[in-house]
Amino acid sequence: MNFLYNLLEQDVFPDRLIRFRIRRLLRLRLRRENRGTFEKNQEHLMEYIRALKASPIAVHTKAANEQHYEVPADFFKLILGKHMKYSSGYWASPAVGIDESERTMLQLTCDRANLSDGMSVLDLGCGWGSLSLYIAEKYPGCRVMGVSNSKSQKVFIDGEAKKRGLRNLTILTMDMNVFKTSVKFDRILSVEMLEHMRNYEVLFERLAGFLKPKGLFFVHIFTHKDYAYPFEVVDDTDWMAKYFFTGGQMPSHNLLLHFQKDFLIEDQWVVNGTHYGLTSEAWLSNMYLHRNEILRILGDTYGSDQAVKWFVYWKVFFMACAELWKYRGGEEWIVSHYLFKKA
Repeated sequence: MNFLYNLLEQDVFPDRLIRFRIRRLLRLRLRRENRGTFEKNQEHLMEYIRALKASPIAVHTKAANEQHYEVPADFFKLILGKHMKYSSGYWASPAVGIDESERTMLQLTCDRANLSDGMSVLDLGCGWGSLSLYIAEKYPGCRVMGVSNSKSQKVFIDGEAKKRGLRNLTILTMDMNVFKTSVKFDRILSVEMLEHMRNYEVLFERLAGFLKPKGLFFVHIFTHKDYAYPFEVVDDTDWMAKYFFTGGQMPSHNLLLHFQKDFLIEDQWVVNGTHYGLTSEAWLSNMYLHRNEILRILGDTYGSDQAVKWFVYWKVFFMACAELWKYRGGEEWIVSHYLFKKA
């Protein structure tokens, strides 16, 4: 296996072979998660939920931060669309392009959160600021606080806010294990952060304390339609857990419904996985388009002798994301939206 990984790192395998291998691993994952009967699958789910309730809010936060979010902004400027949205877009058709897909999903998020101008908004796991900046600009009466675990993301967002003349946006760098605030919000929005969390019961209790009595909590996460499982390094097939998602998990679509002590579900939606598949393919296309510039950035980040290796790793990561969300027509792994009110 080490021999094959050495060849992979030299970028000698054709993409079609890598994708074939990824699809095979997805089939193996589904077989691994299926305990054979509905009864046994439910028993396993309840065991998993009990384990989450006994966990810290998040685990391996430093490793996860280093794997993804301390890569320079210049890398993501070449990969992502103009809104710098490092999460699924919404594609009205494959022809709309990455920029429009980002804008459409940002607006869909605001609409499903019942957001209106003049509200106070907390954006948890704000990433490169796509949603925080979008809200601050489109809803100038809103007061937005974004929280990220990455110093480089704060620097980037603060710079963008200054360029756009936005005075209604504050960005904090904070680990969600310790984040607290005395501010009360009308809306809490979380886009692809809860996949990095474990103990939703403790987290939701804390978040409920940040909301005004009539406030709402909107969640966007990626999920599997049935199975919830952690990303753990068990063997050489757990490549994504090792290099890109340490401490993370794949929630199931209904997992959060088992954590309704402090929040009650108001509405729930499914976004077909092909939307994320198209997003990932667009990121991959941008990698190829800007290959030389990206190799330079990766060389500066990881060392010049590691540039090709990490170009391949990021390429395979985006391929794996694309194949996962396109699997079985996007009906297996999906994006889930939820709207919660305070209990």
